[in-house]
Amino acid sequence: MRDLQGKARELGDGFKVARVLPQIGQRTVGPFVFFDYFGPVEFAPGNGIDVRPHPHIGLATITYLFDGSQVHRDTLGSVQEIVPGDVNWMTAGRGIAHSERTGADVRARGHRMHGIQSWVGLPAANEEDAPSFQHVAKGDLPVREHEGAVLRVVAGKAYGHTSPVKVPMDIFYVDAKIKAGAMVALPDEYAERGAMVVGGTVTSGGAEHGDGAMIIYDKGERGVIAAKSDARVMLLGGAPLDGQRHVWWNFVSSRKERIEQAKDEWKEFAYGKIPGDDVEFIPLPEH
Repeated sequence: MRDLQGKARELGDGFKVARVLPQIGQRTVGPFVFFDYFGPVEFAPGNGIDVRPHPHIGLATITYLFDGSQVHRDTLGSVQEIVPGDVNWMTAGRGIAHSERTGADVRARGHRMHGIQSWVGLPAANEEDAPSFQHVAKGDLPVREHEGAVLRVVAGKAYGHTSPVKVPMDIFYVDAKIKAGAMVALPDEYAERGAMVVGGTVTSGGAEHGDGAMIIYDKGERGVIAAKSDARVMLLGGAPLDGQRHVWWNFVSSRKERIEQAKDEWKEFAYGKIPGDDVEFIPLPEH
């Protein structure tokens, strides 16, 4: 078992993002290739998040919030506000661009922001799938309540339930709320498993883990989390990716030459413009 701490960076207005995956020595957990933990932060009226239009290939993005809201727009014409407990799953496939911004009403009144942005690598056979977007409301996600824990299956299969989010890989992603003194065992049928603490304090493997820590379990190790205080933990993992993945900026692919192609595509705006957000964009990094 290992305990990972994200590398935090300040993005302005007190908003900090911690990059938990990838790290040296821990590039992935199951199909998860990227994991950013942000907040909690209180935005004053007039402030918010503006992630300008940018591209992706070869992956799916998962936005999951605990507090606040964001408005997603993409080159397919999707426009969707996401609120706590909902799932935004965007499949980039052969190429898409999207933006995520604080909505005008929420920005005007001020708000608290806290959540996770993660990417999962697509199986090699699905890397060039057509881009698509799914939104699943919190109330449509299956929930299991057991001995002081509430387990909501965000994506994949766990605890006898299957999320309605359509996925092409072996994955589990679970939002676990655990009462003080209660315990949760991670699914043991998956080769790679982790647990991200997003509130409170837990113990696992004889060690204490606080907010912002990701616990990585060894293959075959029994993963049990006990809550010292009321806690919230995201449980995640699945089957390892079917081969090496190259990650450069927002692009993920099993082939280096495909990433080079994607660089040219973004320079040429090959993925199209985002309706309603077609003025700004994030340029291709020079390095």
